[in-house]
Amino acid sequence: MTELEIARYAVSVALTGALLWAGISDAITRKIPNASVLVVLGLFVVWTFLNPLTHLTGALVAGVIAFIAFYALYAFRILGAGDAKLFSAVALFAGLAYLGSFSMATVLSGGAMAVVTLASRPQRALVIFNLRGRGDFGRGIPYGCAIAFGGIVMHWGRLLGYLTPYTMFGIPT
Repeated sequence: MTELEIARYAVSVALTGALLWAGISDAITRKIPNASVLVVLGLFVVWTFLNPLTHLTGALVAGVIAFIAFYALYAFRILGAGDAKLFSAVALFAGLAYLGSFSMATVLSGGAMAVVTLASRPQRALVIFNLRGRGDFGRGIPYGCAIAFGGIVMHWGRLLGYLTPYTMFGIPT
């Protein structure tokens, strides 16, 4: 293994640690530390220097798309601000080529968390169903956990070759 590959794996392990930090913190305190998001952003800068094939434009476009979409969800009080920041930071690692994979892994893990939460509290689920979602049901699921899981799955799947990039007209984005 070359020094460059070792450095890539080191950044990947650090990214995994930062995402676990954000996810666990969200699960316990219901807040994603800004420092964890800044660590992810710093690791992206290092990642960019280690990967000459990284398409910086695609990564920045993916980050902007993610930020706009998640800011809209934050504005409608569907998700928190920390969720928007974390998803946007991890979207830089995904780039346009893996943004769909990252989004899908995040949505599926968030859905699984929601099903487990509702199944573990069936009376609450029945009240939500009877009121058709209208009412104050407390805090939802800690979506930072789902974002962290989606980011870890996307990044390691990409690094180990289990995920293939999305291509538009046969050209990787």
